[in-house]
Amino acid sequence: MFTIRPSDERGSANFGWLDSKHSFSFGNYYDANHMGFRNLRVINEDKVLPNQGFGTHGHRDMEIISYVISGSLEHRDSMNNGSVLRSGDVQRMSAGTGIRHSEFNTSTEDIVHFLQIWILPEKGSLTPSYEERNFTSQKRNQLCLLVSGNSEDEALHINSPIKLFGSELDTGVQLQYSFLDNRHGWIQMIRGSIELSASEKKQTLDVGDGVAISNLSDINITALSDCEFILFDLP
Repeated sequence: MFTIRPSDERGSANFGWLDSKHSFSFGNYYDANHMGFRNLRVINEDKVLPNQGFGTHGHRDMEIISYVISGSLEHRDSMNNGSVLRSGDVQRMSAGTGIRHSEFNTSTEDIVHFLQIWILPEKGSLTPSYEERNFTSQKRNQLCLLVSGNSEDEALHINSPIKLFGSELDTGVQLQYSFLDNRHGWIQMIRGSIELSASEKKQTLDVGDGVAISNLSDINITALSDCEFILFDLP
């Protein structure tokens, strides 16, 4: 079953310096029908103006992923991590027992555009940790495993039984993905469009759209235009 979450039906917040779209309830946006999907709690598409950002704030008991689409995002945290994330970079932060961090657009001219993703951890009160990596060259015309709950996978490790893939497809390229029994999926479009098909069901997804996938084993993804998306495999 495909359950579409159209881009223009997402929640929104605009504070001048920040333009944000919320796939699920977040901050002042509340929708009882969209509180998350499985253990996926937040997908925010954020655009931050130059020389602006999120001041130091805290998190705990949450797995947080940042996926940078364009621009540069400076990260600093209470674990003494400090770096500038750019297009193709993925960051995974386990808040665990508690961490404080800030995120700023380091550019004086360009907007930083990124996805902020929250996943519920498998258990609470874990030791905070941090990782980042660039996956630009690995996403072209294939599904690239970015984040995984399986420590044996060559990906950023997360304290939750999920897999997160990223892909950038040329027009016409087709991919297939198979879910194990009792697993679910979510696809979030970043740019372009795809056709999603399975068991005679078809769904077109355009930029900003999301779709929940349940009770299906094999899905086919066809790029209708040059596109970029992420795919979650969830318990």
